[in-house]
Amino acid sequence: MTTTEPERIDCTRVGTEFFATAPCRVRVREVVPAPPLRVFDVFADADSWSRWAMPITGVEWTSPWPLEVGSTRTVRMRGGMVGWEEFIAWEPPRRMAFRFNESVAGGPIAFAEDYHLTDLGNGSTRIEWIMAMELSGVSGKLTPVIRSAMQVGNRLMLRKLRNYIASNPSLADPSGAWAQPAD
Repeated sequence: MTTTEPERIDCTRVGTEFFATAPCRVRVREVVPAPPLRVFDVFADADSWSRWAMPITGVEWTSPWPLEVGSTRTVRMRGGMVGWEEFIAWEPPRRMAFRFNESVAGGPIAFAEDYHLTDLGNGSTRIEWIMAMELSGVSGKLTPVIRSAMQVGNRLMLRKLRNYIASNPSLADPSGAWAQPAD
């Protein structure tokens, strides 16, 4: 049985200003029992995403390391959704943001996520996650309903992330390989 790659549809290539201007924005916060560097290690680990972000079934980094602005990855999600992503902010261990450069038919016409990490000074980190998107067709007309559902879903995912980090003390990469400058 062969798996065929879904047809790619171009998305609007938004910048960080989209987090303030998108027609649909969802903002959630959670405190996790780990320092920011450890949380960033989890974000850099492709396998971790499917453990806490329920829609995600797989993540593949498609850029060489070290990771930086412009790095890319492919994210596969339930229901056949795929996002071909590019990082538009990469500031370990404080911030990372990415956008969809391409998606699949029926997906958003613009999509981006922004993660801000704040060191609370006691071995804990506050994560602020902003999801921003522009939808079209029927989905666009349902933006208020979708926003409400995403608010609940994203809050649950951050709680899953908190529990995942708390129950897996070996997740941190002590070398910080993703943060090392290229030779």
